[in-house]
Amino acid sequence: MMRSNRQQQKEQTREALLKAAYEVFAHSGITAARMSDVATAAGVSHGTVFAHFATQEALITEVIDTYGGKIALRTHELAGSCEQMEQILRAHLAGIAEFEPFYTRLVIENRLLPPAARDVWIGIQSAISFHFSQVAARDAKAGRIIAHPAHLLFNTWLGLVHYYLANGDLFAPEGNVIGRYGDTLVESYLKLISTQRAKEA
Repeated sequence: MMRSNRQQQKEQTREALLKAAYEVFAHSGITAARMSDVATAAGVSHGTVFAHFATQEALITEVIDTYGGKIALRTHELAGSCEQMEQILRAHLAGIAEFEPFYTRLVIENRLLPPAARDVWIGIQSAISFHFSQVAARDAKAGRIIAHPAHLLFNTWLGLVHYYLANGDLFAPEGNVIGRYGDTLVESYLKLISTQRAKEA
């Protein structure tokens, strides 16, 4: 069915608003951003934002659903062919790096988000957790890593990465935590879980 010019224009405006909100959230924070900030960034009237999103909560949820889905999909694509732990760790970081400023805001503000938006956040973590657990099981069976429960291994890795991102102003004031510390995070984590390291200790 052909869409009318009005429908196409409405969809384009909605996409522009989502993109503008994504950029505002990444730069200024999610919960601190105002609808007027998004309107200004998109170059539209304040009322136009409300015409597409009835509340700020609805806008936040839609942006996180849209861009959180992109993060999860990209991570899923990169992680799908990983066979060993180092590969899955680097795939995870690569997936985050493409959206680092926005992802960092999610790390910092996730407990303040609307419930529907938090569900999306959990989904992002589930996407990598699935692949991570498969690789961890293979590596543990092969004797390459210590056989800890997969959830403990994953949460330890996630905690390490999220700590650096949440404190990016200290670790990488220029704003590129993954680029600056990615190798260090991977190498340090692998040393923690390596069976070789455990034998040496």
